[in-house]
Amino acid sequence: MPAPGHLKRSQRENLLSELKNSNSPQLTQRILILLLMDDGKTYQEISDFLDCGYRTVAYWCVHGDPDNIESLHDQREHGNYRKATDEYIKMLMETVEQLYLG
Repeated sequence: MPAPGHLKRSQRENLLSELKNSNSPQLTQRILILLLMDDGKTYQEISDFLDCGYRTVAYWCVHGDPDNIESLHDQREHGNYRKATDEYIKMLMETVEQLYLG
């Protein structure tokens, strides 16, 4: 685990700026993990404070890049995991209408 104060001033300011503008609870949590780690908190202390799993804290402390805020975003936010296509939804709605309306 890095020593307290391992973040550069610019990294810390960037994280604080993103924290203020964040609309995502997950992103907020990940930024707080990095900031608390920079304050010298242990994984367990961070886990207890944020009421999240120890493994979550350990993962983001290792994989979160303070120079690249995109590394903290959940890639599912981009819509890559949609299972139902527009064509499928249209077909489903037509089927439902036929069953109930006619």
